[in-house]
Amino acid sequence: MALFRIYRMKDSPRQQFRWAPHVSGCASAKPRDYEQRGQVEARNEYEAWGLLKESREPLAVGDLLETEDGQLRLCKYVGLEPAQWALPEPKAHNEPEPANQAPVT
Repeated sequence: MALFRIYRMKDSPRQQFRWAPHVSGCASAKPRDYEQRGQVEARNEYEAWGLLKESREPLAVGDLLETEDGQLRLCKYVGLEPAQWALPEPKAHNEPEPANQAPVT
């Protein structure tokens, strides 16, 4: 059995996600759009989906399951598809170039 962390999509991004066109391939998920809410133990992501389907809070379109090794599965209308966290790139810190120094004589 594997342990899956459950990430629920916040309401505002969920509305945009619901109406976005379906694209195949690995989806990008922004951590700021999600809240971690619990975990479920299951053999695979579809068993986790089935267990949650029978609970008070079933997985909704846009929600994520994360495996113990960090793999994400995004709940879509067509099933659970691979996803990855879209982390912002660190801002480059440009050091000012030192002024040319006069040669020592």
